[in-house]
Amino acid sequence: MSVALEARRLLRKNRFGMLATLSKKFGGHPFGSITPYILDHDARPVILISTLAEHTKNIENDSRVSLLVTEAGNNVQAEARITVLGNCARMQDQEQVKTRYLRYFPNASGYFDTHDFFFYRIAPMMIRYIGGFGEIHWIEAESFTAPENKLAAQEEGILAHMNQDHAQNLRDYCRHYQGKKVKKAEMVGIDCDGFDARADGELLRFEFETPVLDAMQARAALVKMAKESKSPD
Repeated sequence: MSVALEARRLLRKNRFGMLATLSKKFGGHPFGSITPYILDHDARPVILISTLAEHTKNIENDSRVSLLVTEAGNNVQAEARITVLGNCARMQDQEQVKTRYLRYFPNASGYFDTHDFFFYRIAPMMIRYIGGFGEIHWIEAESFTAPENKLAAQEEGILAHMNQDHAQNLRDYCRHYQGKKVKKAEMVGIDCDGFDARADGELLRFEFETPVLDAMQARAALVKMAKESKSPD
């Protein structure tokens, strides 16, 4: 596995990070805040933030940001972590990402009633990835970006098919790959590196062995996983 793929997997697996912006109020002093995020199909972080928030004012004044994401663990210094350095800007098409974001964070639906929340996207410039003690890497944005694929246009069709026709397979994935026996599992997102499912209310990440580039390759990967995870008779 390449270091870039390893780093991308870490970012996809997690849902919250520490966003660092440059303070408008205090002359560029670093300002940190916690934010949920999703990734788009190019592996660029997307955040939903209020125009009233301090970090949003900072971004509008200076687009340079970083997003730090780390694995939860008892020894934070030994855990994998990633810092995305880039530029953040309000997305032009807000509706394009809204449906996908709400599949991951359904409780965020109420934010849109206030009319001051908007989606912003971080365009990575450089990645700092630490896979563990002594595993330290700088990754160029071009290497980190997900390979070109067709899944953005095909995602909703794949989700509908899996959730309507393969609910048992989704539960089998949870049991086999996550060690969780669940009553309900629903696929909420799929990308070139894997997919996410909400299982009895918990978001779980499943990785493909190798990246997939379209619905046919995704189907082949899912069928292989279904065979591996099928319950014994």
